[in-house]
Amino acid sequence: MVESDPRRSIPRTDTLLALPEVIAAGETLSQTTIKTIIAEVQSVVRAGEISVAEVAPTIISRLGSRSASSLTPVLNATGILVHTNLGRAPLSPAARQAVLDASGYVDVEMDLVTGKRSKRGTGAKAALLRTCPTAEDALVVNNGAAALLLAVTALRGRGSAVGSATGSGLAYGSTAGPDLTAASGTAVVSPTDIIVSRGELIEIGAGFRLTDLMTTTGARLHEVGTTNRTHLTDYANAIGPESASLLKVHTSNFRVEGFTSTVEVSELRGLADEHNLPLIVDLGSGLFTHDDVLPDEPDIDAALRAGADVVIVSGDKLLGGPQAGLILGRSDAVQRIATHPLARAMRTDKLTLAALEATITHTGNPVHDALHIDPDELRRRTGTLAEAVGATVVPHDGRVGGGGAPGVPLPGWAVELPEDCAAVLRTGDPAIVTRVHQGRCLVDLRCVPAAEDDRIAAAITRVLDSRHD
Repeated sequence: MVESDPRRSIPRTDTLLALPEVIAAGETLSQTTIKTIIAEVQSVVRAGEISVAEVAPTIISRLGSRSASSLTPVLNATGILVHTNLGRAPLSPAARQAVLDASGYVDVEMDLVTGKRSKRGTGAKAALLRTCPTAEDALVVNNGAAALLLAVTALRGRGSAVGSATGSGLAYGSTAGPDLTAASGTAVVSPTDIIVSRGELIEIGAGFRLTDLMTTTGARLHEVGTTNRTHLTDYANAIGPESASLLKVHTSNFRVEGFTSTVEVSELRGLADEHNLPLIVDLGSGLFTHDDVLPDEPDIDAALRAGADVVIVSGDKLLGGPQAGLILGRSDAVQRIATHPLARAMRTDKLTLAALEATITHTGNPVHDALHIDPDELRRRTGTLAEAVGATVVPHDGRVGGGGAPGVPLPGWAVELPEDCAAVLRTGDPAIVTRVHQGRCLVDLRCVPAAEDDRIAAAITRVLDSRHD
């Protein structure tokens, strides 16, 4: 007689839903979430990975450990400050509190004194202008790509009349379409060409290219110079009736070395004035002012002083805040961008505005702290960790990461472990992401809060002990 498959006795879904622990979980988790977890466990037992007797305990355990989202908090032990795969900049304590405070009803678009509607993001804007007084105005959108898209769409140069050397042309910043008629009856062309150096055509993560982004606006990229050398005359020779703007992009994720030449913002300013073209500068990395630790990294203040009409940066890179696109510059240029119809589609939410304002107005920025960490303190912490787990300290250079300063080392140290420790640490509790390099697992504490050192030591000890069992 053939024995019955024990998997036939898997408890029914309605039976599992009636468990007291499952009913209690329904106070915080939706029924859809609970049913999904039950179905997942039932599938696991059907696959023979656990026994029927383990079904109920496994479901109860999963419900109890279910976090608010599927995102797993990790400790960044890679030495990379702005790690795109780990969410870029970690928020400061003040920014986290601001997000919590703004998570309910807030006066994001209301004047509480008058009870009337007000403008969104006034607090964040005021904080930006106080921090960067060189800027006349500022606008916050949902990310850096959106900021660039808006800028090249809204800011257009003069253009010229087709078939007429004396046509009236478009005013600076016009968003009008291509089929206009001048007072003389001559058709006027809406300028479409964005003049940019070939050495500044950037592809960022996941194959996303800024060039593709800009051409979706109907603009054309007029590439000038070569990959390694671009001169002012290259820009000058490219300017014509269809020129819309001059664009300079900071190569924040790569470097070209050797026989090179680039054109400074101050040089482009003269050319922009001569031809009545807007000068857009995309810095990306987000430094407000010069930082001696990153001497070659451009900053917002310097770019504006050099003559940029608008400067674009990301909020979640070296600025150390939430994902956002910041546009700072001349008031007429920023207002032209802010009133463009696309700006509504790219506006940011109350949580981002709150986190951004708190990041700018408070101290204790984790990215800034990691960049300026005391080397003696870092060496001491690394040595203490190595001694606690019986490992070795090795020199290790940290990096800024996707946020800027490509190739610039941040000298430091790491604890060296066997390479196979990396996966176990990464999937443990706490989840610790390390750097795997040349057959080694390297634990760099630069971006790890000192309060977490003991947890890391305990996790490494468990991993090393399990290798000896």
